[in-house]
Amino acid sequence: MAPGIAMLSIAAPVLGRMDTVHPVLVWDERDVVLVDTGFPRQLPQLLEAVESLGVPRGRLNRIIMTHQDIDHIGNLQALVENTTVPIEVTAHALEKPYIQGERRLLKFTDEAIASIDRLPPQVPESFRQGLKALMLNPPKAPVDRVVADGDRLPWGGGLLVIATPGHTPGHISLFHEPSRTLIAGDALVVRDGRLLCSEPETTLDMEAARASARKLSGCGAERVVCYHGGLFAGDIARSLSER
Repeated sequence: MAPGIAMLSIAAPVLGRMDTVHPVLVWDERDVVLVDTGFPRQLPQLLEAVESLGVPRGRLNRIIMTHQDIDHIGNLQALVENTTVPIEVTAHALEKPYIQGERRLLKFTDEAIASIDRLPPQVPESFRQGLKALMLNPPKAPVDRVVADGDRLPWGGGLLVIATPGHTPGHISLFHEPSRTLIAGDALVVRDGRLLCSEPETTLDMEAARASARKLSGCGAERVVCYHGGLFAGDIARSLSER
């Protein structure tokens, strides 16, 4: 997208269909920062995507988590535990206990776990059991740095932390200042070429999510990377106001 920032595309089969998510890599001469880590068991694909940019995997030394959801923390533990250099993990304080495994992920409720048994009969039993085991024991890693709204991180020329609660209580977005790129996580989504607010089916507080979307519409970004849907480079404020 610009020097020192790139959108990755990581695909995984989810209940019989392919789902693609978009972590972001930000780097400079000193630091390589990964924003979100993809689905569980997608580590080889993730690292291949990093190295395709000419960035050696061994240079990755920072991970920023926008929030706790499983498709974001999926490879976090594997990355932290299989590295030749220490990786510092950053997240909002409200997300920290979930990312560290001290609390059950908010969307892994008893009802959500029980619903696995109600999946269609064509879903293999091995998949059901694997999914249930993952929900009961998701990836986890220590959070080394806690950030809040308005914090500025010096990596990659500068990342502004924007608190965007709603999808989860401690969801954050990031504004890459040199390229004027908004890394929205799940606060925004691209569907059929349209930039939309966080999806109601997966959002814990839609009123807060809409307020976060309004906040992002005024950040002055020239492009947005949404974890679901990818890159949007149109008129951000206008697109969101229309929705």
